[in-house]
Amino acid sequence: MLKRLFGFDPAQNSVRTEVFAGITSFLTMSYILAVNPQLFASLDGMPRGAVFTTTALIAVLGSLLMAIVAKLPFGVAPGMGSNTFFVFAICLGLGVDWRLALTAVFVEGLIMILLTITNLREAIVNSIPKSIQQALTIGIGLFIAFVGLQKSGIVIDDSATLIKLGDITHGSALLALIGLLITSTLVILDVKGGMLIGILVTTIIGIPMGITKYEGIVSLPQSITPIFAQFQWSQVFSVQFLVVLLSFLFIDLFSLTGSALGLCLKGGFVDENGKVPRLKGMFLADSVGTAAASLFGTCAVTAFVESSSGVAQGGRTGLTSFTIAVCFTLALFLSPVFLAIPAAATAPVMVIVGMMMFSSITDINLTDLTEAIPAFITIIVMPMAYSIADGIMIGTISYVLINLCCGRYRKLSVGMYVLAALFVLKYIFI
Repeated sequence: MLKRLFGFDPAQNSVRTEVFAGITSFLTMSYILAVNPQLFASLDGMPRGAVFTTTALIAVLGSLLMAIVAKLPFGVAPGMGSNTFFVFAICLGLGVDWRLALTAVFVEGLIMILLTITNLREAIVNSIPKSIQQALTIGIGLFIAFVGLQKSGIVIDDSATLIKLGDITHGSALLALIGLLITSTLVILDVKGGMLIGILVTTIIGIPMGITKYEGIVSLPQSITPIFAQFQWSQVFSVQFLVVLLSFLFIDLFSLTGSALGLCLKGGFVDENGKVPRLKGMFLADSVGTAAASLFGTCAVTAFVESSSGVAQGGRTGLTSFTIAVCFTLALFLSPVFLAIPAAATAPVMVIVGMMMFSSITDINLTDLTEAIPAFITIIVMPMAYSIADGIMIGTISYVLINLCCGRYRKLSVGMYVLAALFVLKYIFI
C-alpha cells in the first residue's frame, strides 16, 4: 500500500528515516505559519487567525498532493516570494482589491494546470534567459528582506532621503536585531528548525519588552469564512485584471518551476539522462495547490527549498511529504502560539530568506554585460520601486533592447519579443 500511495519500497526505504526526514523538513519550513499571517494582515478584511488556518490547510493539501501525485519528499506551502508579491506589489502597490487578486491567482492556477498537462510549462520557462530567471529570484529576495526591515522598524520613511535607519536602541527594531543575531547563529550552526526556533525565542524575549502578547498555546482552528471563496468575477474582463493575472503567471511560472527543478537536481531525483521522471507530477501538485490556495484565501504554493533538509536526512519518497502534511495538521491547533508572534520576530527570517535567494547571483554571468546589466536592472528596480512587477517588466524590456542594440538578436527568443512588447504597451496605455 505504501508503495502504491507514496512510492515507498521497503527494500530500499525506511519508514523511520522517511518520518524523521518529514519532521525535519516541517521544522525548517514551518516559519511560513508565522510569516504568512503577518503579511496578509496588512490587508483590510484578512484576519490573521483565518490566514493562519488557511496557510496550514493549504500546506497540508499541497504536501499531500506532492506525496500521492508526485511521490517526492518535498513540502508544499504558500511561497515567500508569492505572498510578498501578492500583498505589497499587487494589493498595496497597485491598489488592487485582495478579492480580485485572489481571482487572478485562481485563474493562474487553472492556466498552470493546463500548461503542465500539455507539457508547455517547461518550454515557456526555457524561452526566458537564465540570467533574467536568476535575477527574478534575487530581486524578490531583496524585496522580501526590505519588507522585513520595514515591518520591524529597522528601516523607516524619511522625507529628505526616502528611507533611513530607525531607532534601533529600543522597541520593535531592537527586538528584530536581537532576533536576527539569534536566528542567524542557529542557521549558520545548521540547527534543525533553526528559523522556527529563532522566531520562538525572539517572541519570548519580546514578552518582557512589552511587544509580544501571550494568548495561550492550544485552541481550535479559527474559521476561514471571511476569506474563503472571496472571488471578484465582475472585473475579470478589465485591463487591470489582465495585468495582475499576467504578473502572477510570470512570477509564479518561473519561481515555482525553478524551485521544483532545483530541489530535484539537488536531491538527485534524476535519471541517467538528467531528466526528472516525476517532474510532471510535481508540477501538477503545485498547480492544483495554487488554484486551491486562492479558493481558501492565500497566494500561490511552491515546493519549499527548505525541504532539502529532509532529503539530506534520507527522505526519498512521498512518505516524507505525507509526514510534513501530518505535522501541519497538528500545527492547526497551535494558532495562539503562531499568532502571538510579532513582526519583529518574523523580520529576521525574511532577511535570511532574502539572503538565501540572493545567493543565486553567482549563477549570473557578470562578465557578459548583455546579460549582467539587464539582470542588475531587474534586481535593483524591485526594492527601489517597491514593485516586483516593475522589476520584471523593465528588466525584460532592457534585455531585449540592449541585445538588439548590440547586434545579438539571434539569442532572443520569440517569447522575449512578445513579453517585451506587451510590457511596453502596458507602460504606454495603463
